[in-house]
Amino acid sequence: MQTKPNLSFWQIWNMCFGFFGIQFGFALQNGNVSRIFQTLGADMDQIPILWIAAPLTGLLVQPIIGHFSDKTWTKLGRRRPFFLYGALATTAALFFMPNSPSLWIAAGMLWLLDAAINVTMEPFRAFVGDNLNKQQRPTGFAMQSFFIGVGAVVASALPWMMSNWFGVSNTAAEGLIPDSVVFSFYAGGAVLFLSVGWTIISSKEYSPEQLAAFDAAEQAAQPVAERATPAANYWRSGAVAVVVGVAAMIAVASAQLDKQLYLLGALIASFGVLQWLASWFKQQQNRNMLVQLVDDLFTMPSTMRQLAIVQFFSWFPLFAMWIYTTAAVTSYHYGTTDTTSVAYNDGADWVGVLFAVYNGFAAIAALLIPLLVKATSTQKAHAINLCCGALGLFAFFFIKDPALLWIPMIGIGIAWASILSLPYAMLSNCLPANKMGVYMGMFNIFIVLPQLLAAAILGSLVGYFFQGQAIYALAIGGVSYIIAALYVLRVKTDLVQE
Repeated sequence: MQTKPNLSFWQIWNMCFGFFGIQFGFALQNGNVSRIFQTLGADMDQIPILWIAAPLTGLLVQPIIGHFSDKTWTKLGRRRPFFLYGALATTAALFFMPNSPSLWIAAGMLWLLDAAINVTMEPFRAFVGDNLNKQQRPTGFAMQSFFIGVGAVVASALPWMMSNWFGVSNTAAEGLIPDSVVFSFYAGGAVLFLSVGWTIISSKEYSPEQLAAFDAAEQAAQPVAERATPAANYWRSGAVAVVVGVAAMIAVASAQLDKQLYLLGALIASFGVLQWLASWFKQQQNRNMLVQLVDDLFTMPSTMRQLAIVQFFSWFPLFAMWIYTTAAVTSYHYGTTDTTSVAYNDGADWVGVLFAVYNGFAAIAALLIPLLVKATSTQKAHAINLCCGALGLFAFFFIKDPALLWIPMIGIGIAWASILSLPYAMLSNCLPANKMGVYMGMFNIFIVLPQLLAAAILGSLVGYFFQGQAIYALAIGGVSYIIAALYVLRVKTDLVQE
């Protein structure tokens, strides 16, 4: 038995290149969907709940895709079939999204677009674990972060470039999406399909037999024990979740709180029902996908449980930023909420440039973060980088000149690069090799949950405490970064997994 051989720089480059296109589409979504919603008539307090499609889709799709991709083998390979079909669906959604004729069709298209992106993106993390040995996995994740940064730089600035370089109009009649946004989405669909296609044709996958041999050698060299599935069923914990969820919904109704808060109670209660179903299937000796997913969730490695908390508080600020930066900059720095005005659209275009800036700095930081890790530790490096992100978000409140808003994006870019690489570097070596896909997908639950929370409560927080001033949503995100930075120092990566 032998471990996986080292791959060359260009082999790693090719297998990660598809992330350039994935992030191209993802950045177009993040930078422009709020603008599309506002243009089609969405009020400020509607935007978070309209965005709920994106995280909810990820919550459902990623663990399922991870589960199936672990068990898939075709002539095209194990992960690459999901790359192909996800890329086809994502390209179609990108072409249609800016042509949505109404607000609710646009909300539905966001759901479809995010589902397709997740189908394509989720197996890429497991692809690194499949093809690279433990020594090269940090390099693979850093390469993915590099392509994420580069792809997002171009995509985020694309509407601005369309308008300023190619003379495409960035304004339109009321209720119509500007051509600069429409053409950007068309370009994004083409770039995504071509880059993912390049990874598909230029990369290979090990056969199931080869992977089994490599995994056995890795286990012999550095065992990672799996916790035994608990014998007790999930009736009791499911009942607690249902009671808490229903009580939360009753409290929202009794206190006449924001209706968006019903979502939190419904999600908690739904998780309890899923546990009941899993328990019933287990009693019937039926080890179906639901049972396996619930078992895997409750028996995740201890390092993964600790990193889940870090991810939660790291991604809440990102979702706050993606939802509210356009509204914050246009209202706080440009002084308008009129979506038909030149000032609003200039501000919205400038937000696209700012998103490009933070992704550009993320691409640079991805190359430098390993040096910081070597000088300190993975946990300390991640804490430092998250604090940089917090300072960046706080700075939006104090910088009044929009031309200087690129400065906070340096810190945000550093945090973004770190979030995309260091948690996965800490996680990858603690996962059972035969469950790499499902646990990578499940890890994204802790990216999705803070997004759902942000969609459910940010609108209420900003409206109730800050009179609807979107700039304060960014400050809340900065506080969340500080919490994540403090907790990551407690993560233990040298423990034997239970």
